[in-house]
Parts: sequence; C-alpha cells; structure tokens
Amino acid sequence: MTKIFIVFCTCLLVACGGDRPHSEDDGHEHEHGSEDATGDRLSIFEFDAEKAAAVGLETRVVRPAPFSEAIKTGGRISAAQGDEQTLTATLPGVVAFKKTAFVEGAMVKKGQAVLSLVTGNLASGDIAVRTRAVYERAKSEYERAQELIKDRIISEREFNQARLDYETAKTAFDAVGDVRGGGVDISSPIGGYLKNLRVKEGDYVETGSPLATVSQNNRLQLRVELPGKYYASLPLIHDAYFRTPYSDDVYRLSELNGRLLSYARSMDSNTFYIPVIFEFDNKGAILPGGYVEAYLLTSAIPDAISVPLSSLIEEQGIYSVFIQEDEDCYRKQEVRIGPDNGSDVRILSGLKDGDTVVTEAAYHLKLASAANALPAHHH
Repeated sequence: MTKIFIVFCTCLLVACGGDRPHSEDDGHEHEHGSEDATGDRLSIFEFDAEKAAAVGLETRVVRPAPFSEAIKTGGRISAAQGDEQTLTATLPGVVAFKKTAFVEGAMVKKGQAVLSLVTGNLASGDIAVRTRAVYERAKSEYERAQELIKDRIISEREFNQARLDYETAKTAFDAVGDVRGGGVDISSPIGGYLKNLRVKEGDYVETGSPLATVSQNNRLQLRVELPGKYYASLPLIHDAYFRTPYSDDVYRLSELNGRLLSYARSMDSNTFYIPVIFEFDNKGAILPGGYVEAYLLTSAIPDAISVPLSSLIEEQGIYSVFIQEDEDCYRKQEVRIGPDNGSDVRILSGLKDGDTVVTEAAYHLKLASAANALPAHHH
C-alpha cells in the first residue's frame, strides 16, 4: 500500500513539472490547493501543449494599459450619403426587364440598362417617340437659325426663341434617357448592387416613380439612439465597437476608417433619445439595414487591468479566468469584473501585472479542470 501511494505522488509531481528542483532562479512556485479570499481551494490542472493547440488555445500577458469605458446601446447600419442611387421612371410606361436579373443583390455596372419602360401601347400615345421627335425638330430648327442669323435673315428674337425651344426639348429628351423604339431603357448611374426592388414585370408606373436602388455598399453609417442622461458624455466619445446579430466578430470603427459624423444638440421630444451618427468603410461582411449592438467609447482610465470577454467563465454569477502557470499547467482564478466595452472587460481584482491569461478556448479548460483537478500539493 505504501509503495502504491509513493508511485501515485510521484506521478502527480511529474504531471506539472514537479521533478524540477527548486532554486532562486526557478522564477515561480505553484501551490496546488491554495485558498482564495472566499476560502475555496484553487486547483492547478494539466492541459498539455498538444491539446492546447488542437482546441486553438491562446494566451495574453496582462499589462496595465488605458481602458476606455463604454456606453452600451443599440444602433442600425445604413448606407452612407452618396453611396446609393435610386432608379426612377423617366416617363409613364410598363415595366419590362432586361437580361440583367432584377433580384436583390444582383450586380450592375455603371451605365448598364437595368430595365425598360414600354410606352408604345399607352392610350396617350408613345411618349418616348414623341419626345424624340420634338427634340430632333427643335435641334433642326436651331441649327437652321444659326445659319440664318449670320445673314440677318431672322431677328435676334427669333434666334433666341429657336435656341430656347432646342434647349427645352434637349432637357426633356436627356431626362427620358435612352429612347428606343417602343420605350426607354433605365440605366444605372453607378456600379453596385440592386436593392429595394419596388416593381415587377408588367407594372405600370408614372414619371418619377421609384423603381429600385443601386448601392455601392462601400461606405456605411452607424446610427445609434442614446438616452438623454448621457448627453454630457457626448463630447468624450472618440470611438465605437459594434457587433452584428449574424456574426461573432466585433468591429471597431477606428479600424474601419471610421469617424463620428455628428450628434444632435437637442432631444427628440417623442422618444427622449439623442441620435449619434458614425461613418465607416465596409471592409467586412456588414449588411446595411441591420440592427447591431453598439458600444460608444468615452474617456480612458489609465493603467487599468483588462482581459478579452472571451477569457471570462461565468458560474452562477461568479466570474473566473484561467492563468497559465507553465507550459502544461493552468490555474482557475476568480476575478471581480467592472464595465466592458464590447471587446474587453476591466478586471477590478483577481489579476496582476504579468499574469498570463487564457484568451481563447477557456471553456475547454473549464471542462478539463473539472475532470483533471489535482489534489493539494506543492512543487
């Protein structure tokens, strides 16, 4: 029985490097089973480097650094001004689709015909053909007047009237667009993607009716509604994080060439919220029109200890992190947390400068700690 006990203790010592002799240069001493402030026994457990690599475990050395507190709120992503163009009907007609697929997300090039408006079968006659005829007649009369005015055959007044008729007809003809037999093509003024499709084939539309929107989706805006109690903090806002409901990625505006565009100087009397608007580059898979969870960063706290939110383990309202003691050994450490900014959380107690904290795969360590916790011993 004594031999078995000796072998068992030897295995435990080897598991976490217990065969190394202590010296002043050893740099650390682990005390398995030491107690925290609540009296709970802290355990060190083994999780070898091969397993750590397999689950994508990552660590970070804790260092005091400025930590920006954040105001948590909701927001919505929309296209930036000038990044979208609405296609409108240039004359009354019946919608007819071109070869371009008229569906959400279809890509179109600048100048590409998206659809046609058929005007030949209208009771009022073919407006497109009539507009072209008026333009060509006015152009011909103006060119003739230019020759006659040279020889003083017509008066200055007659020439000016011919020029006015031509310019008016040309404006109407240019507004109609690419007039073809029986209708007119509606072309995209910019390259981008179709969205907000408002018509289907065979629909009748009047002049000025919106047909669809073309979005470049390059530059986006984030609009958040901030409660009035934060009005005094608005001048301190210098950056923002946001997270979309369809991705775990956290986007930081400063990394997306973002900037604070404006915020209202008064409160909406109906909602009692203050709109705050940011603009940024769409460098990721961010869809305009969606709602996001946003964190507005204000003034920074100097020399704060913080860790990524992914480091935290929560159990019945108690938060912990895992500290790497050496290559293969980890310790679960209870911490008291402060505010977070959507990416990192401030640690009020439980960690110190120089601790190596697990930042990814913490839940794999949680499972391993429950199964492989070692009894109290020193090494």
